[in-house]
Amino acid sequence: MEEGIQKASIAKRISAGLLDVIAVSIIATLCAWIISLSTDYDGWNKKLEDSYSRYESQYGVTFRITEEEYNSKSRSEKEAYDNAYKALIEDKEAMKAYSMVTNLMVLTVSLGLFIAVLIWEFIVPLFLKDGRTVGSLIFGIAVMRSNGVRISHVSLFIRAILGKYAIETMIPVYLVMMIFMNTIGIVGPIVIIAIILLELILIISTSNNQLIHCILSDTVVVDYASQRIFDSEEELLEYKKREARERVERDPYYK
Repeated sequence: MEEGIQKASIAKRISAGLLDVIAVSIIATLCAWIISLSTDYDGWNKKLEDSYSRYESQYGVTFRITEEEYNSKSRSEKEAYDNAYKALIEDKEAMKAYSMVTNLMVLTVSLGLFIAVLIWEFIVPLFLKDGRTVGSLIFGIAVMRSNGVRISHVSLFIRAILGKYAIETMIPVYLVMMIFMNTIGIVGPIVIIAIILLELILIISTSNNQLIHCILSDTVVVDYASQRIFDSEEELLEYKKREARERVERDPYYK
């Protein structure tokens, strides 16, 4: 084992990360499917689609249009669209279906991703030790605290849930959902791009190539084969004391 921090290569980190993202996506999709079945998402979505179709047929309009498409319509076409939209929002059953579909979509996505990240990025590493996911295991990397001590359960939880789930996953996902529902303007894409740029800046500029979740949990990704990881700070302190004594014994003039 070499001393100091033996950083994992960027190539290994990217490879392990891609494998983990694929696994999390599969688990999240399965969880989302189970949640949607248990909450009857498809039933509520069908009610909403039926409401759209009814008013579109009645008024001869199409609700799913862009602002530019709306502005390009004639005065009579705009009037028909406005009347259809007013009738739709005054329909209590349609609005109830819309509210349920929106809330269930957010619940399904957020809860599905939470369960997937919790399993793959927290529970699995607890069993594999040293913050290792299956991807990390395959590509020979591990996670430790920046002082060389084995990652604690609290740090692992912060890294997985606060860092990877809350900030790096759910903020972009929520913004994409808001963009899809046309409830946010240019701010959404700007924030997403800002997060991506921040990650790139951090991994390039930090000495240990840390990302947001690494900084929040005070951890670093290392090469498992060459990195010495101490079980506790006490063990690290004893090692440094022993190393200092050995240096003195080898060189009596060492200070």
